Amino acid sequence: MGELRFFDREKVTPLAERLRPRSIEEVEGQSHILGEGGWLKTLILKGEIPSMILWGPPGSGKTTLARLISTYIKADFVEFLGTVNTTSDIKQLAQKANHSLNLKGRRTILFIDEIHRLNKAQQAVLLRYVEDGTFILIGATTTNPGFYIISPLLSRCKLVILERLNNEALERILKRALNDSERGLGKYNIVIEEEAKQLLINYSDGDARKLLSLLETAFLYLKKESQREYKITVEILRRVLGEKITAYQDRADTHYELISAFIKSLRGSDPDASLYWLARMIEAGEDPLFILRRLLIFASEDIGNADPMAIQVVASATLAFEHVGMPEGILNIVQAVLYCASAPKSNSVLKAWKRAKEDIKEKGDLPVPIHLKNAPIEFLKSLGYGKQYLYPHDYGGFVKQNYFPENFKLETPYYEPTLNGYERKIKERLEKLWKDRYKILRNNER
Repeated sequence: MGELRFFDREKVTPLAERLRPRSIEEVEGQSHILGEGGWLKTLILKGEIPSMILWGPPGSGKTTLARLISTYIKADFVEFLGTVNTTSDIKQLAQKANHSLNLKGRRTILFIDEIHRLNKAQQAVLLRYVEDGTFILIGATTTNPGFYIISPLLSRCKLVILERLNNEALERILKRALNDSERGLGKYNIVIEEEAKQLLINYSDGDARKLLSLLETAFLYLKKESQREYKITVEILRRVLGEKITAYQDRADTHYELISAFIKSLRGSDPDASLYWLARMIEAGEDPLFILRRLLIFASEDIGNADPMAIQVVASATLAFEHVGMPEGILNIVQAVLYCASAPKSNSVLKAWKRAKEDIKEKGDLPVPIHLKNAPIEFLKSLGYGKQYLYPHDYGGFVKQNYFPENFKLETPYYEPTLNGYERKIKERLEKLWKDRYKILRNNER
């Protein structure tokens, strides 16, 4: 028999796995749910966890959170993959979960990664066991669960949205990796140049796992050359990444410069320049979903009701891209870009929202006028709730009445439709309905 060898676990366990948070306090970037007073943190500490769907980008901590929950509430933890496990597997797990609950009083957490890949039949089986409490379901997905999870199952799960890790959170994770001697690389003398650090963070694009994997690869590359000091530079990262890295990631501001040029070209109705900057970003490795998110914002901020179809086109392109992926999915993005660049422009949606917020800030929370209050019970009706409300449909679809708080003075209409595209029709209709209010606008145009 050959000699029995024992391996150092550190040598086979990736850095990203070793540094996986072991407590709520170690989780970065999700303070809205796990910070002081966060609703999920409160439930975890109480041990009262509902079934839930974790929706967030790659590397935001979905798997980590699921495992932490099982640790805190002392439950059995079973991990499934939506692309591999079957309906039969789910039923077998349910039997084991019932056995554990009945004999040991111990609950089971079923964690399903990529839950959106389960078919409807599998989801229907899951629904039965979620409803009767056989196990606590925690599903993880990077795509909108509203498109892929059946409504009955989704309605019985709490939707938890995890945020993309910002640069500050990634920098704290990087610092922990370099300083932690037990789980990280703290026992080695690693020096990382500032430019290389920024490149590392930018290239990771909010993904902690991607950040740590690249750091570990760079370290292992250097470890062959020196045992005294390991200096990570931009050049080292280039060697490690090969053709995947371009000048796009070399400077922190290049990312923002390209997206700025892209948005300004769209706003300027130049489809050719818009495609140029789109190609620059795609070739540089930009996340296509980031571009689509910006297009969704643009469709309301810079087009709005000048072409109400714009946001539908972009939303459809986003859904199509999530189904198709790269490389063919780029055509869905191109179609949306060309439509937005060619559409009439209006920023009246943005301006209207800003004006409304300014009034709220300045005038405070004014009470709802009594004629606009709902009266679902006789007692409220006796107080006059809704008594003088004029139902527009009884007057041919419109009747002039006050919809603002009492004594509220609207200095200038929030929404000022332009003469561009469909907004011209909106403008004409509003001027006809609210003559006095929009008389100010007509005077301003002279």
